[in-house]
Amino acid sequence: MRKLYSGLAWAIAGGVVVQAAAIAFAFGGMLNLIAEGGVVDKALLESFQAAGVGETGFLIHGLVGGVIIPIVAIVLLVVSFFVRVRGARLWAAVTFGLVALQATIGFSITDLPYLGLIHGANALAIVASAAIAALRVRRGRPTTSAAPSRPAEEASSDAVTA
Repeated sequence: MRKLYSGLAWAIAGGVVVQAAAIAFAFGGMLNLIAEGGVVDKALLESFQAAGVGETGFLIHGLVGGVIIPIVAIVLLVVSFFVRVRGARLWAAVTFGLVALQATIGFSITDLPYLGLIHGANALAIVASAAIAALRVRRGRPTTSAAPSRPAEEASSDAVTA
C-alpha cells in the first residue's frame, strides 16, 4: 500500500507539471495565431474549430485538471486509510482539498479572471503537498496501531547498581 500511495501522490505532482506545460503550449499557440494575423474572439471559441498550433494544450489542460487529477486525488485519499504511516491521511486530505479548490477556481476563472493568480499559486501548493505526502510515506514511521507490541520489562532493583 505504501508504494501505491506514494505512486498516486507522485502522479498528482506530475499531473500538475503536465498542466503547466499544456497551458503554456496553449497560450504560446494562441499568441502565434495572433502574431500571424489571426483573431481570437467569441466566435472562434464557440466554433470549436482548430485555432492554431496550441489548441491541443487547452484540451490537455482541461482533461488532466478537470478529470484525471481529481480522480487520482480521491483514490489517494481512500488509499491513505489503509496506509499505516503517521500523517498519511492528513497529507492526502490536504492534497485532496487543494485539488478540489483548484478545480473550483478553474471552472470559475471565466467569471472572475483574477482567480487566475490564486489558480497558479495553488498549483504550486498541490505539487508541494503531493510531494510531502509521497516522501513522508517513503521514510515514515508506522502508527502506534501497526507497531509490533513488546511485553513491558519489569524494573528490578539491580538495574540501578553498576
